[in-house]
Amino acid sequence: MTQDIRIDALLPAEMAKRAEYIGVRKAEMPLLTTLVLAVLAGGFISMGAVFATTVSAGTSGVLPYGVSRLLTGVVFCLGLILVVVGGAELFTGNILIVMAWASGKISTVALLRNWGVVYVGNFIGSVGTAFLMYFSGQYEFGGGAVGGSALSIATAKVNLGFVNALALGILCNALVCLAIWMSFSARSTIDKIAVIVFPITAFVAAGFEHSVANMYFVPIGLLVKTLDPAFVLGTGLDLSRLTLGNFLVNNLVPVTLGNVIGGSLLVAVVYWFVFLRPAEE
Repeated sequence: MTQDIRIDALLPAEMAKRAEYIGVRKAEMPLLTTLVLAVLAGGFISMGAVFATTVSAGTSGVLPYGVSRLLTGVVFCLGLILVVVGGAELFTGNILIVMAWASGKISTVALLRNWGVVYVGNFIGSVGTAFLMYFSGQYEFGGGAVGGSALSIATAKVNLGFVNALALGILCNALVCLAIWMSFSARSTIDKIAVIVFPITAFVAAGFEHSVANMYFVPIGLLVKTLDPAFVLGTGLDLSRLTLGNFLVNNLVPVTLGNVIGGSLLVAVVYWFVFLRPAEE
């Protein structure tokens, strides 16, 4: 008996099975391989952040706010496209491993080990990219407009309150995990790219907070502030709150917690409950 060949996208119930399978594969991946792929993902997301910073440079007061945010969001999609199509391990996307954990396919230790290794790798890749971008001098392009944009973005992020950052992190990773979730339905590269664009553009345009992206956005601002005070003086910006301590306390910690909550409770747990929970007797 021949089996029908389907070329249409997977349906949600099939996507759930695929998400569960991928979660197990990710959790069982050798740690060194996971770390290397996580460093790549940090670099990939940072490339999206570089693209977004460059496009947003000089748009304040020139384009309407919404239009500027839309353009910034569209180009930031580069980062997740590189992760999904190129193959890399991203902390915020790996929150979906919760689906395999909830089904009892992986242990809590395996889940937390994956998250920990990937988070560290993402940090290395993002901060490493920030150093590379600083020494490239790209922040001076556009008459310093790129650097001014980078400093403005970093300052805005460290000025968030803990609750604000937490809530923005929850909203952000609900959209990121929905983008990853929908990519599980894809049959082609074009499908994957298409389902990524709108959720990622939405979170950037709306000003939500992504922990891995912030591992680039704030360090590049800190580097410019610390290593090129003459440039900072020329911008006229108040960078008094742009410090490493404020980055960690006011942004990275609450945003990371928010990303975990948003991705796990609003996406992974919901779809596990609908499609994968054990059938009632």
